[in-house]
Amino acid sequence: MKLLSFLTVLLTAAVPCMAAPGKPVKTSANTEKAARPNVIFILVDDMGWGDLDSNWSQQKLNGRTVDRKNEFKTPALSAMAREGIQLRRHYSAAPVCAPARASLLLGVHQGHSRVVRNNRFDYPIEDSHTLGTVMRDAGYDTAAIGKWGVGGGGESHGPVTGGPHQRGFNYFYGILDHLAGHFHYPSESRDIFEYNGYASNPEWKNIKDQVPQTAYSTDLFAARAKQWIVDQRKSARKTGKPFFLYLAFPAPHGNLVVPGTPYPAGGGLKGGLQWVKKNGTESVNTAFDAKAEKDKDTYIHPDNARFPNEVAKRHSTMIRRVDDAVADLIHLLKDLKIDNDTMIVFTSDNGPHNEGGADPKHRHGAQNPQFFKSYGMMDGIKRDCWEGGMRVPALVRWPARIPKGQISLQPSQFHDWLATLADAAGVPVPARSDGVSLLPTLTGHADQQKPGIIYSEYNVAGKTPGYKDFLGEHKGAERGQQQIVFVDGLKGLRMGVKDADKDFMIFDTLNDPQESKDLASSRPELQARMKAAALSNRRAFLPAKTVFDTELVPAVEVKGAASPGLKWSVYEGEFPWVPDFRQMKKQPAAHGVAPSPSVKMNGPRKRGVELTGLVKIPADGEYTFYLSTDANKGSKAFVRLHGMELIDADKTYEPGTEVSSDLGDRKNPVYLKAGLHPIRISYVGNAGPASKLVLKWEGPGLPKQEIPASAFSHDSAGK
Repeated sequence: MKLLSFLTVLLTAAVPCMAAPGKPVKTSANTEKAARPNVIFILVDDMGWGDLDSNWSQQKLNGRTVDRKNEFKTPALSAMAREGIQLRRHYSAAPVCAPARASLLLGVHQGHSRVVRNNRFDYPIEDSHTLGTVMRDAGYDTAAIGKWGVGGGGESHGPVTGGPHQRGFNYFYGILDHLAGHFHYPSESRDIFEYNGYASNPEWKNIKDQVPQTAYSTDLFAARAKQWIVDQRKSARKTGKPFFLYLAFPAPHGNLVVPGTPYPAGGGLKGGLQWVKKNGTESVNTAFDAKAEKDKDTYIHPDNARFPNEVAKRHSTMIRRVDDAVADLIHLLKDLKIDNDTMIVFTSDNGPHNEGGADPKHRHGAQNPQFFKSYGMMDGIKRDCWEGGMRVPALVRWPARIPKGQISLQPSQFHDWLATLADAAGVPVPARSDGVSLLPTLTGHADQQKPGIIYSEYNVAGKTPGYKDFLGEHKGAERGQQQIVFVDGLKGLRMGVKDADKDFMIFDTLNDPQESKDLASSRPELQARMKAAALSNRRAFLPAKTVFDTELVPAVEVKGAASPGLKWSVYEGEFPWVPDFRQMKKQPAAHGVAPSPSVKMNGPRKRGVELTGLVKIPADGEYTFYLSTDANKGSKAFVRLHGMELIDADKTYEPGTEVSSDLGDRKNPVYLKAGLHPIRISYVGNAGPASKLVLKWEGPGLPKQEIPASAFSHDSAGK
């Protein structure tokens, strides 16, 4: 099996944005280049694609029209959709929370998350670039409020080594372990933590005893977010810094717990939720309401009282409470006169759940995704790699740049957000990121959108539920090892994988979101490409082995003779990390061909260098690669083979030392077929022509040695 091209085969098809069915969006006058935005990234827990009211408008864009008998309103989110863009084909990284959050924060898909995949709840994400570090280093004040779940402690039974304060966030207020997200009055029995990096002596503190047990989690975290924004804007008068707020609500995850009081009237600076200090405690004003204790977990929003069962009333009320909080936050931005220059992203971590939750004090039964068609016109729920488990609600609003009323059908995925926010903040996209900036799509220039990668892998026992509106062949489908790749805009999906050569089902999810018509028999040429993509764009995950790990990654075919050496481009500048040069807006200062990996070419002292081409693997087998740079401060590098991470000598790298492709402290070889394999080497440094980069290998019959120049070539046709 050989790849047909050494370009990544996970490229998605370009699909235009629509202002109305069939009409490309027109950019408006307010899309002129604006200053770096403030950013609020809102992540909710287990809210299905079909739980977002605006996704049900203009149904013919969805590829399938269905009758939704029961519906509830999300007026603030609907307004946000009208005032910005709907991403109707946005995918989570995985159909469950921990791996989804890990990939979101790290900007990598699940084939590259090194610690958190599958169901490794509470394990600490690796020390790499995150949304927090990138935005902090771009000059932003950063805060994470709400649920974290990927920092250590909890079910990892280890120390907290990947907490928000250790991954780029100057401020944190919330819950650390994922199970605490089931407890919507968290201080009743769970720990609440705070970290203030702006304090003279920052401490990671458990403040559970300072929070009344009447504090409902959505209210608590929304009020804390409002107060943090107010405080940050005061300090910004001196610092001039914009802010990045990651606001992760536990709702509407089970348990199905509701507030004790109506949402306070008004909103913004003077109304709505407010932060209150009282009798040695600090909390949201609703926690101090006279009826807060008596009516705890009883309030149903009046619009939702009509539903015939308690579960439906509670699920819809939990989401409506988040909706009210979004309206309150936007009101605050307007009061502070920063609404125009603030980007708000709203999305969910995975498809809808059918769980009761772990809080024994507030049991109300399991959510039933069928009642509201929380999975939309698709099949699948949380833990399924069918569309209903992976496709999530997604809205983006930024009045200064994003034209109103757009609907995008362009596929995108969680790892694209790190690239997007880096682009908005005016800093390079890290080379480790698997994402592409979505700014062209968001700002009405979908024709300029770079194609991205859609990939996922997830392993869990169990089966797809047998809901009556699911297709017969989907009911009871074995989950097990699941894997998704997109090739030529089509989705490849395989479930219950026990053999790496198992065929993919192939679906046109743009026009067939229920995945009713398997195109595999009519597109046999795609099988080899999808199987190759499934191997060449991921690395083995050592804590949990898969059937893919030791399969040989196929070589590529190059039409015509390849020319000796690697192409190089040199960029002038000082870089905070190794960038993805493919997404750089500046042009290279010079370019040429080098016989082997070298960064010594003449040119600027402060430089970034990209080398691209092919490396010839002499024999089938397992290989380990090694890299070292010069010892000058700031020297870093990153290497990809095909689309996979090969060597990471970036964020934690000590210049001058040697690192390997093991990507950790355990042996993790790369399994390769003999032949040509595309390689991309990125380097940054400040030593000019004295810069140095050495690349070595060892493999079958090859002792550890520098890779000879004869192994490198490039496609002179530029393909």
